[in-house]
Amino acid sequence: MPLFDSILDTVGRTPIVKLHRLAPKHVSLYVKVESFNPGGSVKDRLALAVVLDAEAKGLLKPGDTIAECTSGNVGIALAMVAAARGYKFVAVMSDSYSIERRKLIRAYGGKVILFPAELGSSGGNKIADELAAKHGWFRARQFDNPANPAYHRETTAAEILSDFAGKRLDYFVTGFGTTGTLTGVGQMLKLARPSVRVVAAEPANAAVLAGKAWSVHQIQGWAPDFVPSVLDATVIDELRPIDEVVGRNTARRLAAEEGIFAGISAGATVATALDVAQNAAEGSVILAMLPDTGERYLSTFLLEGMNEGSDDEWLAGLSASEALLSPA
Repeated sequence: MPLFDSILDTVGRTPIVKLHRLAPKHVSLYVKVESFNPGGSVKDRLALAVVLDAEAKGLLKPGDTIAECTSGNVGIALAMVAAARGYKFVAVMSDSYSIERRKLIRAYGGKVILFPAELGSSGGNKIADELAAKHGWFRARQFDNPANPAYHRETTAAEILSDFAGKRLDYFVTGFGTTGTLTGVGQMLKLARPSVRVVAAEPANAAVLAGKAWSVHQIQGWAPDFVPSVLDATVIDELRPIDEVVGRNTARRLAAEEGIFAGISAGATVATALDVAQNAAEGSVILAMLPDTGERYLSTFLLEGMNEGSDDEWLAGLSASEALLSPA
């Protein structure tokens, strides 16, 4: 293992792991586990890309403040990058996003400003714009910044192509958030592996890419109430809506059956991949993105209803079963 000059040098090169219990037997389903990034999500790539690009253009100098409207993962990532590079950070976030996200941003030294969820990402972006203009802060503009998909072309896509070099790959499944991953990886796959079908997943109750109405949903990090300008829609071969409860339940299954504790959007992506697998040809290989860890969803409906105390009823039932098996 090499020595690293900065925590930011560890961003990327996340593992691709095969699932053994969730996938039907006639396909191979792999997941790219982005929680292995130092900030715990795929958005570490975006944050680093945006900051390095701004530095190269002379838009940031030590001590400056970075501001962004974020569902949380970008905020956490930007707070981490800001701390490592000597900047301040302010997150403008919907009040519907998890407590864990707010605390993680603050742990990295960032500030959090909340707005009502009903305003959507467009409303949050307006607030961030106004604050940045008033205080002279740098706006990361994740939905419009070309550095976002560019970094995914250079890193995420390159990693996937390297890991699958000489191997079969039929489907790439990812969610709709900033569309940086979708666009960057999709563009490179279309160039290097044009036979790979790119499947974009979005919440059934906020299917903006499909032209339907947006509403507040529980797949945090997915589906703002607009289509990001960085999206290259030509890379999408298929759009698939996914129910948020199905996504949540699949995330739970990932943890309990595969030992991978991932977030709600990861569960929704895998649920979409499982849907794709149902009609996929024998021997098909599917790769799904897992954007983050489940540890930033402990207070959300991901673990809703889960026991927080002692498993006394389970133990009592186990004892009763053992008593039935004991000799008289």
